Amino acid sequence: MLETLQPKVQDESRQGEAYAPANGVFNDYNKKFYIESYGCQMNFSDSEIVASILNEQGFGSTRNVEEADLVLLNTCSIREKAEVTVRKRLTEFRKFKHDRPGLLIGVLGCMAERLKSKLLEEEKLVDLVVGPDAYRTLPGLIGEAGEGQKAVNVLLSREETYADISPVRLNSNGITAFVSIMRGCNNMCSFCVVPFTRGRERSRDANSIVAECTALFNEGYREVTLLGQNVDSYYWVNDSKQEVTFAQLLEKCALIDPELRIRFSTSHPKDITDPVLYTMAKYPNICRYIHLPLQSGSTRVLQLMNRTYTREWYIAKVKRIREIMPDCGISSDIIAGFCTETDEDHKDTLDVMEQSAYDFSYMFIYSERPGTLAARRYADDIPEEIKKDRLTQIVNLQNRLSLESNRKDIGKTFTVLIEGDSKRSDQQWMGRNSQNKVLVFPKTDHPASQKGNYIDVRVIDCTQGTLIGEAIAG
Repeated sequence: MLETLQPKVQDESRQGEAYAPANGVFNDYNKKFYIESYGCQMNFSDSEIVASILNEQGFGSTRNVEEADLVLLNTCSIREKAEVTVRKRLTEFRKFKHDRPGLLIGVLGCMAERLKSKLLEEEKLVDLVVGPDAYRTLPGLIGEAGEGQKAVNVLLSREETYADISPVRLNSNGITAFVSIMRGCNNMCSFCVVPFTRGRERSRDANSIVAECTALFNEGYREVTLLGQNVDSYYWVNDSKQEVTFAQLLEKCALIDPELRIRFSTSHPKDITDPVLYTMAKYPNICRYIHLPLQSGSTRVLQLMNRTYTREWYIAKVKRIREIMPDCGISSDIIAGFCTETDEDHKDTLDVMEQSAYDFSYMFIYSERPGTLAARRYADDIPEEIKKDRLTQIVNLQNRLSLESNRKDIGKTFTVLIEGDSKRSDQQWMGRNSQNKVLVFPKTDHPASQKGNYIDVRVIDCTQGTLIGEAIAG
């Protein structure tokens, strides 16, 4: 899962926000922690696991970094820009230690695993470094750091899934939540650092996933997003040797209650199966939306990326999705300027975008990450100005495709889950339809016009990123 360069307005675009629980700061705790998360949804989900572990140790959350005893940054190594941002924040936080010598600063997540020595020894920016599989050791590491030791644990695990930890829902709207179903990744895409920072793939106990989703529904949540680096490869076997595939897990979650919406992210094109698609089509509460990363539309470049499919195969998969679910929304990830990319390769990408008619995309300039297969095998040989020009073309094309997609929805009626006030006006609601498109519409005295409710909305206008509608009484 990649963070986005130009996101649409969605929950998952909350990069860099400080966390606090939905009901405010935990005032009953003796110590406070402040946490920022960067990157993909998995990092936000991990921060909720960390919050639960810290709560057990007497730490409460705060939105105010100046009153924190412990400052944590949950980091991303997908792009160089993310790492630069984190270093800048760490430098800012380090200044607080002059006035508060007891303050501890830590780095969590992917960047922690990749840059542990630099952060601790060379740059002296942090007191503790904790990798994605070592969050259970946080209490001990905090104790070591408090005694002046450099505390570090970045060991990767083949078993850790945090299945038994109940996450603290941080900065929650009380309506939507992330649920991690697996960790790590076995796909060795040449541009990606995730297999090296998050380890090998392992799936979480299906019973614990269903139990967490059930508990969320009983607490008033009405939508869960099942998270994994590649959810379609989810596979779990219980003690009786019964297998649970991702299609079966989807069904188990959908059967919790028809009022609980199920989403998932992210899919790898090579792994999404007909059983998954048919399960989605069978249950109305499984959202008709698939994030299907393309990365490049050139078969030659896809081979260099080790994506294990061709442009023709990808296009056929998109057609299969729409054959089974004609109303399914599809989004993508696209990289501009990968190693050796030619003008023809770039045109192939634009062509696949046109044929796929994405509703929206997450678009990037290629950023070489140390330690990846691409960094070892290929020269990052595309000039920056060419990368930027190609990205501009990709963004412009996606802007047109998004507007065309939204215009097709004018006049249609969708069932929308109301998530809260529109960002622009507290006189309007904001929610999403099954296809993951954002809708805004005026508040009314309709009984269903309440946060957390489903309501039918007719689309009357649109922008490139938003559908504009009106609630339908009934």
